Amino acid sequence: MNTTFTTQNKVALVTGANKGLGFEISRQLAQKGITVIIGARDVSKGVEAATKLQSEGLTIHPVQLDVTEPASIEALPNFLKEHFEKLDILVNNAGILLDWGTPPSQLDINVLKKTFETNFFGAFAVTKAVLPLLRQSEAGRIVNISSHLGSLADTLDPNSPYFSFQGMAYQASKTALNTLTVQFAKELADTPIKVNSATPGWVKTDLGSTDAPLTPEQGADTPVWLATLPADGPTGGFFMERQPYPW
Repeated sequence: MNTTFTTQNKVALVTGANKGLGFEISRQLAQKGITVIIGARDVSKGVEAATKLQSEGLTIHPVQLDVTEPASIEALPNFLKEHFEKLDILVNNAGILLDWGTPPSQLDINVLKKTFETNFFGAFAVTKAVLPLLRQSEAGRIVNISSHLGSLADTLDPNSPYFSFQGMAYQASKTALNTLTVQFAKELADTPIKVNSATPGWVKTDLGSTDAPLTPEQGADTPVWLATLPADGPTGGFFMERQPYPW
């Protein structure tokens, strides 16, 4: 069996990709010769991001995609089929953090619901919508951008640098996203599709803040690695710096 991943003629979709980590993941995938579609809620920001990457000689296309809007997601498969005829890679990157520093007893339930709408339900809906196209790929890859803050083991470890973090909505949504990873990986175990979660670490983005120690370039490495895994690569795992991370 050929265990290499050929990037030739591959098409990838990255959600929430007009800035930050999604933007850098898109760049690194495109640098490998992959055609990348960057999803953005605001189409003008998507076009701006695509234009910037195109100026670097990369094959990038924008699409308006709001992962919390059913109509936006429902239009996605036809858009992909009409313009690209296929999809090989899905990176569920769109995410929000609204409750940094909020104790669970003070968390507004509407903030919890809004967080799950984007971070979990959005990823689930997009995955379901494009799965028929991914099933047609000879090497489909799904990468869910999770977080070390979604690790239950890390949350309970007094020696973890993230032990004192409070933000139950964000943490719970990423833990749920890891469950999505495992369940789809189990369902698709007999197919060429691989499904994995990645924690990019604490990255300097609008979400991660300027206090973060890692650059977007560093944070994108593991997601891009998982998006281009060879046929004998892992599935159903949770990874940071290309190594397994505790659930």
